Amino acid sequence: MQENYLQSAIKQFEYYKALGEKTFDQLSEQELFWQYNEASNSIAVMANHLGGNMKSRWTDFLTSDGEKEWRNRDQEFEPVLKTKEEMLQRWNEGWECLFEALNSINSENFHTKIVIRSQYHSVVEAINRQMMHYAYHIGQIVYVGRMIKGDNWTSLSIPKGKSQEFNKEKFAKGTHGGHFTDELK
Repeated sequence: MQENYLQSAIKQFEYYKALGEKTFDQLSEQELFWQYNEASNSIAVMANHLGGNMKSRWTDFLTSDGEKEWRNRDQEFEPVLKTKEEMLQRWNEGWECLFEALNSINSENFHTKIVIRSQYHSVVEAINRQMMHYAYHIGQIVYVGRMIKGDNWTSLSIPKGKSQEFNKEKFAKGTHGGHFTDELK
Protein backbone atom coordinates (compact mmCIF):
# COMPACT_ATOMS: atom_id res chain seq x y z
CA MET A 1 0.00 0.00 0.00
CA GLN A 2 2.72 2.48 0.99
CA GLU A 3 4.81 1.78 -2.08
CA ASN A 4 1.76 1.96 -4.37
CA TYR A 5 0.77 5.29 -2.85
CA LEU A 6 4.26 6.75 -3.27
CA GLN A 7 4.53 5.57 -6.88
CA SER A 8 1.10 7.02 -7.62
CA ALA A 9 2.03 10.33 -5.98
CA ILE A 10 5.28 10.52 -7.95
CA LYS A 11 3.39 9.90 -11.21
CA GLN A 12 0.90 12.65 -10.34
CA PHE A 13 3.68 15.13 -9.56
CA GLU A 14 5.42 14.19 -12.83
CA TYR A 15 2.13 14.76 -14.68
CA TYR A 16 1.64 18.25 -13.26
CA LYS A 17 5.28 19.15 -13.81
CA ALA A 18 4.88 18.14 -17.47
CA LEU A 19 1.71 20.25 -17.82
CA GLY A 20 3.62 23.29 -16.61
CA GLU A 21 6.55 22.61 -18.91
CA LYS A 22 4.34 21.99 -21.94
CA THR A 23 2.80 25.38 -21.23
CA PHE A 24 6.22 27.07 -20.90
CA ASP A 25 7.25 25.52 -24.24
CA GLN A 26 4.38 27.26 -26.04
CA LEU A 27 5.24 30.71 -24.73
CA SER A 28 7.86 33.30 -25.54
CA GLU A 29 9.98 34.72 -22.76
CA GLN A 30 7.93 37.92 -22.85
CA GLU A 31 4.68 35.94 -22.53
CA LEU A 32 5.96 34.14 -19.42
CA PHE A 33 6.19 37.52 -17.69
CA TRP A 34 2.83 38.89 -18.92
CA GLN A 35 0.31 39.97 -16.27
CA TYR A 36 -3.41 40.45 -16.88
CA ASN A 37 -3.34 43.39 -14.48
CA GLU A 38 -1.32 44.75 -11.58
CA ALA A 39 -3.05 42.44 -9.06
CA SER A 40 -2.49 39.23 -11.06
CA ASN A 41 0.54 36.97 -11.20
CA SER A 42 2.55 36.21 -14.29
CA ILE A 43 3.44 32.63 -15.11
CA ALA A 44 7.02 33.41 -14.07
CA VAL A 45 5.82 34.61 -10.65
CA MET A 46 3.73 31.46 -10.17
CA ALA A 47 6.69 29.27 -11.17
CA ASN A 48 8.89 31.20 -8.73
CA HIS A 49 6.35 30.67 -5.93
CA LEU A 50 6.10 26.96 -6.68
CA GLY A 51 9.89 26.61 -6.69
CA GLY A 52 10.17 28.44 -3.37
CA ASN A 53 7.38 26.41 -1.80
CA MET A 54 8.92 23.13 -2.95
CA LYS A 55 12.38 24.02 -1.66
CA SER A 56 10.90 24.95 1.71
CA ARG A 57 8.51 22.03 2.07
CA TRP A 58 10.76 19.25 0.79
CA THR A 59 14.18 20.24 2.19
CA ASP A 60 14.71 18.03 5.25
CA PHE A 61 11.12 16.87 4.72
CA LEU A 62 11.23 14.23 7.45
CA THR A 63 13.11 16.23 10.08
CA SER A 64 12.22 19.94 10.00
CA ASP A 65 9.20 22.21 9.66
CA GLY A 66 8.23 22.67 6.01
CA GLU A 67 8.06 26.42 6.46
CA LYS A 68 11.76 27.20 6.61
CA GLU A 69 13.10 30.30 8.36
CA TRP A 70 15.13 31.15 5.25
CA ARG A 71 12.08 31.20 2.97
CA ASN A 72 10.77 34.60 1.90
CA ARG A 73 7.29 33.70 0.65
CA ASP A 74 6.22 37.30 0.03
CA GLN A 75 9.16 37.83 -2.31
CA GLU A 76 8.07 34.80 -4.36
CA PHE A 77 5.14 36.92 -5.56
CA GLU A 78 7.34 39.81 -6.66
CA PRO A 79 8.81 40.06 -10.17
CA VAL A 80 12.32 39.12 -9.02
CA LEU A 81 13.03 36.71 -11.89
CA LYS A 82 14.04 38.46 -15.09
CA THR A 83 14.61 35.68 -17.65
CA LYS A 84 13.10 32.39 -18.72
CA GLU A 85 16.39 30.75 -17.76
CA GLU A 86 16.09 32.05 -14.17
CA MET A 87 12.47 30.90 -14.03
CA LEU A 88 13.32 27.40 -15.25
CA GLN A 89 16.23 27.14 -12.82
CA ARG A 90 13.95 28.01 -9.87
CA TRP A 91 11.25 25.63 -11.16
CA ASN A 92 13.68 22.73 -11.65
CA GLU A 93 15.42 23.23 -8.29
CA GLY A 94 12.05 22.90 -6.58
CA TRP A 95 11.07 19.75 -8.46
CA GLU A 96 14.49 18.16 -7.84
CA CYS A 97 14.08 18.78 -4.12
CA LEU A 98 10.55 17.30 -4.18
CA PHE A 99 11.52 14.12 -6.04
CA GLU A 100 14.62 13.61 -3.88
CA ALA A 101 12.45 13.84 -0.75
CA LEU A 102 9.81 11.47 -2.11
CA ASN A 103 12.49 8.96 -3.08
CA SER A 104 13.83 9.07 0.47
CA ILE A 105 10.57 7.79 1.94
CA ASN A 106 10.58 4.09 2.82
CA SER A 107 8.84 1.62 5.10
CA GLU A 108 11.05 2.65 8.02
CA ASN A 109 10.16 6.36 7.89
CA PHE A 110 6.69 6.27 6.29
CA HIS A 111 4.98 6.87 9.65
CA THR A 112 7.11 9.88 10.56
CA LYS A 113 5.07 12.93 11.55
CA ILE A 114 5.66 15.78 9.12
CA VAL A 115 5.47 19.36 10.39
CA ILE A 116 4.27 22.24 8.22
CA ARG A 117 3.85 25.62 9.96
CA SER A 118 3.87 23.89 13.36
CA GLN A 119 1.00 21.60 12.30
CA TYR A 120 1.53 17.83 12.29
CA HIS A 121 0.70 15.73 9.23
CA SER A 122 1.09 12.11 8.25
CA VAL A 123 3.37 11.57 5.26
CA VAL A 124 0.27 10.99 3.11
CA GLU A 125 -1.41 14.18 4.36
CA ALA A 126 1.74 16.22 3.72
CA ILE A 127 2.15 14.83 0.21
CA ASN A 128 -1.53 15.34 -0.62
CA ARG A 129 -1.45 18.89 0.74
CA GLN A 130 1.42 19.80 -1.55
CA MET A 131 0.07 17.91 -4.56
CA MET A 132 -3.21 19.82 -4.40
CA HIS A 133 -1.38 23.12 -3.93
CA TYR A 134 0.80 22.48 -6.97
CA ALA A 135 -2.13 21.29 -9.11
CA TYR A 136 -3.97 24.50 -8.21
CA HIS A 137 -1.13 26.76 -9.35
CA ILE A 138 -0.21 24.70 -12.39
CA GLY A 139 -3.86 24.89 -13.45
CA GLN A 140 -3.50 28.66 -13.23
CA ILE A 141 -0.30 28.52 -15.30
CA VAL A 142 -2.02 26.47 -18.01
CA TYR A 143 -5.07 28.74 -18.01
CA VAL A 144 -2.99 31.91 -18.33
CA GLY A 145 -0.92 30.28 -21.09
CA ARG A 146 -4.09 29.37 -22.94
CA MET A 147 -5.41 32.94 -22.56
CA ILE A 148 -2.18 34.36 -23.94
CA LYS A 149 -2.02 32.01 -26.95
CA GLY A 150 -5.71 32.07 -27.82
CA ASP A 151 -6.30 30.22 -31.10
CA ASN A 152 -2.59 29.37 -31.27
CA TRP A 153 -2.77 27.24 -28.10
CA THR A 154 -1.95 23.56 -28.49
CA SER A 155 -4.22 21.61 -26.18
CA LEU A 156 -2.60 19.63 -23.37
CA SER A 157 -5.57 17.32 -23.11
CA ILE A 158 -8.37 16.27 -25.44
CA PRO A 159 -8.91 19.18 -27.84
CA LYS A 160 -12.31 20.84 -27.85
CA GLY A 161 -14.73 18.90 -30.03
CA LYS A 162 -12.47 15.84 -30.25
CA SER A 163 -13.77 13.70 -27.35
CA GLN A 164 -15.50 11.08 -29.50
CA GLU A 165 -12.48 10.71 -31.76
CA PHE A 166 -10.19 10.38 -28.74
CA ASN A 167 -12.43 7.81 -27.03
CA LYS A 168 -12.75 5.77 -30.22
CA GLU A 169 -8.98 5.57 -30.52
CA LYS A 170 -8.46 4.71 -26.83
CA PHE A 171 -11.19 2.05 -26.68
CA ALA A 172 -9.85 0.47 -29.86
CA LYS A 173 -6.52 -0.09 -28.08
CA GLY A 174 -8.17 -1.83 -25.13
CA THR A 175 -7.05 -1.82 -21.52
CA HIS A 176 -3.45 -2.67 -20.78
CA GLY A 177 -3.25 -1.85 -17.10
CA GLY A 178 -1.76 1.58 -17.78
CA HIS A 179 -2.16 4.51 -15.47
CA PHE A 180 -4.18 7.50 -16.61
CA THR A 181 -1.16 9.76 -16.24
CA ASP A 182 0.86 7.78 -18.77
CA GLU A 183 -0.33 10.32 -21.31
CA LEU A 184 -1.31 13.94 -20.98
CA LYS A 185 -4.87 13.29 -22.12
